Amino acid sequence: MKILKNGFIFTLYENIKANTHTMAKESILNNKSIAFLEKYLNNAAPTGYEWKSQEIWMEYLTPYVDTFITDTYGSAVGVINPDAKYKVVIEGHADEISWYVNYISDNGLIYVIRNGGSDHQIAPSKIVNIHTKNGFVKGVFGWPAIHTRNKAKEEAPKPDNIFIDTGCTTKEEVENLGVHVGCVITYPDEFHVLNENKFVCRALDNRMGGFMIAEVARLLKENKKELPFGLYITNSVQEEIGLRGAEMITQTIQPNVAIVTDVTHDTTTPMIDQKKEGLLEMGKGPVIAYAPAVQQKLRDLITETAKKNKIPFQRSALSRATGTDTDAFAYSNGGVASALISLPLRYMHTTVEMVHRDDVENVIKMIYETLLNIKDGETFSYFYIKNKHHSENCRLLLFF
Repeated sequence: MKILKNGFIFTLYENIKANTHTMAKESILNNKSIAFLEKYLNNAAPTGYEWKSQEIWMEYLTPYVDTFITDTYGSAVGVINPDAKYKVVIEGHADEISWYVNYISDNGLIYVIRNGGSDHQIAPSKIVNIHTKNGFVKGVFGWPAIHTRNKAKEEAPKPDNIFIDTGCTTKEEVENLGVHVGCVITYPDEFHVLNENKFVCRALDNRMGGFMIAEVARLLKENKKELPFGLYITNSVQEEIGLRGAEMITQTIQPNVAIVTDVTHDTTTPMIDQKKEGLLEMGKGPVIAYAPAVQQKLRDLITETAKKNKIPFQRSALSRATGTDTDAFAYSNGGVASALISLPLRYMHTTVEMVHRDDVENVIKMIYETLLNIKDGETFSYFYIKNKHHSENCRLLLFF
């Protein structure tokens, strides 16, 4: 992203670099980290079209892992200790919400359907990029001017009445630009920083997850930490349409443990009922999930590790499913001990999603320190019984 200062154009990365030392005294994010984050976020990765972003992610991760795994649909995994039998996953998802071209009218207007949970209410007046084989075609979500609307009965934006205007007046003109039904549509909004420590962009859900797990890998390498197990740094695709990428990649990896990171709602902004959504606030630490899919022994290890290392955290109760890739990992391969660490975020599924830099760093620290406390072969079983004939513990299987 380019911004203007003192008559000169320079990158946002350079602006952040100049202020790095004014941030947290012991920041774990360096200039290279921030440059990667900006590049990674500014590259669109709509669900089903994540591979270009994955290439950026893998390029950054290459010095910190031994090898990579990729699958047919584009999930990418950096692996440390690939020959180890015991496998631990740390995971985020790579995709972002978007739209599809669904219909082109005779007068050249484009009507859309969702690709993921795109918010129709924010669409009017937004600039868009329509992805074609020849590159981006610019368009705008149009909307009737305030002067022309029925003030007695204002019509709200809905998926079936929002439309994109590319400046064309016929369907043929639109098609001559390379636009056709099925082209994916994204917003061009790029990464910037508010008030020194708030990261703002579209697709922080959940490009921040991919960034944070990559930083964990970097810290392990730079601090020369040797893990007694295989670590699978996993950037899954297609989370926004039902956890599909995680469902596929967990069958490939067949992990013993999965620590998933995603975003959750900061509930301190207007029009959110905290009695329903709970009280969560960005800047107050990562959020630890309580839900049936979350394995309690693993979650306890995370919270105890956080307390020991003075990492602040919050708690959130989730009814039934977590709605994240945690569910896909937990209920795979006969059951995988899984936990969810979330990043508090404002304005989810808009183009101005916002997170606090301190929370980002604390999620990274929490995952990093937890990995250092996982023992090779740990089952996290709820049930143990002393075997009469052996000195070691064995698992007691109970069936109801």
